[in-house]
Amino acid sequence: MDTMAVEQNGINAVPEAERHGRPGDLFWPWAGSNLSLFGVAFGVYIVGLGLGVIPAIITGAVGYVLSFLLVGLVAVGGTRSGVPTMTLGRAPFGYQGNKLPATLSYISNVGWEIVLVTLSAQSGAAILARLAPGLPRTTATAVCFAVAALVVIAVGVYGHALIMVVQRYLTYAFVVLTLVYMALMTPRLGVSLETTTGAGGWIGGIIFAMTLLGLGWVNCGADYSRYLPSRSSGRAVAFWTMLGGALPPMVLLVFGVLLAGGDPKLAEAAGGDPVAALAGALPTWFLLPYLLTAIGGFLAGAIMDIYSSGLSMLALGVPVRRHLAVLIDGVLMVLGGYYLLFVSDSFFGTFQAFLAIVGVVMAAWVAIFLVDMWRLREGGRGYDERLLRPGGPAVNWTGVATLVVASVVGMGLITSADENIAKVVGFLMSEELKGSTFGAANIGVVIALVVAGVLYFAATMPVGARRRAADRSGA
Repeated sequence: MDTMAVEQNGINAVPEAERHGRPGDLFWPWAGSNLSLFGVAFGVYIVGLGLGVIPAIITGAVGYVLSFLLVGLVAVGGTRSGVPTMTLGRAPFGYQGNKLPATLSYISNVGWEIVLVTLSAQSGAAILARLAPGLPRTTATAVCFAVAALVVIAVGVYGHALIMVVQRYLTYAFVVLTLVYMALMTPRLGVSLETTTGAGGWIGGIIFAMTLLGLGWVNCGADYSRYLPSRSSGRAVAFWTMLGGALPPMVLLVFGVLLAGGDPKLAEAAGGDPVAALAGALPTWFLLPYLLTAIGGFLAGAIMDIYSSGLSMLALGVPVRRHLAVLIDGVLMVLGGYYLLFVSDSFFGTFQAFLAIVGVVMAAWVAIFLVDMWRLREGGRGYDERLLRPGGPAVNWTGVATLVVASVVGMGLITSADENIAKVVGFLMSEELKGSTFGAANIGVVIALVVAGVLYFAATMPVGARRRAADRSGA
């Protein structure tokens, strides 16, 4: 496939003649998009739950693998059908009913585009301040923001083929630069951390790790697997997606945990502003490579988001071509990034809290999606094209009702540092629970996933099977 030709497929099923590649190719886009230096801060966050070095590493690894396994299972549906994720959502929710989760998916993707491009601009400006002390900070920020936005929009417009190539080479570069960086920082690492929490802290660490990583990508899983031949092994598709998404950030998480054990002050600073804090400990000669690593890691994630947000827009029924949808998203990304960088002093924290709420809904969504795909669509092979087009069922009330109920329960079990949002969420938690490890881990995200899966499974169980299950429980 020509990587420099603009992708013509939208949310239609990719024709078999255009499908190519192997499941192992999925490693690269997911690895590149999750190699940002934010992964170091994630290790610091998990340690902050009261976990020592070994418990923090174990819980982080389990959470990362479990959450990206969900992304991998969603990806199987893309390979089987040739259709992107949020279009497949029409099967369990109906053509019109799917617009609720598709809207939230779109908001989540565009929001993360804004956040990641903003972080890349701020990171670039912080490092340029050391490389060129006389350069005004506003100018440095504006230049980095313009370059970052242009790269993300351009790659997103060209589409799938270019994304797969760009992410592969970005991953190569990031791995090398990250290893050099970690070698330079080795003297600051240590293992002097004690576990100050019980079993609840371990569970909280796993849940927290899931919310930090894979659960934010479940609404994109099929977008990058739909070009694989439909005969591709479902296990291989799920495995390579999971490995690409979980392994590279796991290395960064281990580094963050060891940094907290060796240099607590630097780790604390890295938890708030990882790029600037970690740059301050580097020799000047490595600042330029470090700049490329920091900015590139954020941009790799933003590229994936802008591509998927365009597909979510099309799933909403907006009558535009895919590349035009990306351009519209790019305009929103630029406007949002400009606001965060040059206008607002407090919006960023509020916006992150809002994204946590969206994360609850998407966790409930993925549970319903997977139960529907594996139980009613024969593991993705039984998708009926009529379900996915305008003439299909308008609303599947079972799916929509389950999504609403599970989302409400989940929002009642998360917390927020933003005072206004804190008034809306956490209504099912006592004040004591809000201040506990479980409260800090936002367990509502995983609770929403479990509740949605159980409710949808029970609601779609054939009547005879329900009666047999009731008889067995009565016996």
